Amino acid sequence: MISSNDLRNGMSIELDNGVWMVVEFLHVKPGKGGAFVKVKVRNLESGRILENTYNAGEKIDIISIERRPYQFLYKEEGGYNFMHAETFEQVLIEESIINAPQFLKEGQNVEITFHADTETPLQCELPAFVEMLITYTEPGEKGNTATNAMKEATVETGATVRVPLFINDGERIKVDTRTGDYSERVK
Repeated sequence: MISSNDLRNGMSIELDNGVWMVVEFLHVKPGKGGAFVKVKVRNLESGRILENTYNAGEKIDIISIERRPYQFLYKEEGGYNFMHAETFEQVLIEESIINAPQFLKEGQNVEITFHADTETPLQCELPAFVEMLITYTEPGEKGNTATNAMKEATVETGATVRVPLFINDGERIKVDTRTGDYSERVK
């Protein structure tokens, strides 16, 4: 247990029988009355964001979590199989805890967050940007560049991304896994 005054970004706490990560915190000392801490937390299992207020000095249960490097192997009916980068231990993860499963390709490195006490996987995060190969897109029309026009493109994993008109089949692009948006062309 720690005091609410010791909360920091990235800490994991127990709230409503769930594991939550502190996204933002603010210590408030009003002119009148006692100090308090406003906290914005994200549920590691569902991704839900919640705002909470604690009195200064209130005790909070912290939870130890571990982030471990894994490599994506393959998808099967029950979920996604990953292998630990150092111990070669394999683990099966369900799709609901992966932040962008549509951009997972074989050999992709990810970071999986585990509850340290129960060894339960809580979250699987891809890197912020991944390189993807365009497998299909309509050809761009010459002279149609007066505006910031976009078109649909299918990448190697089967996901659809909106890209600028100048992108063609066979080109490599960077995709932001947090939003699913096109970032830039890879040269």
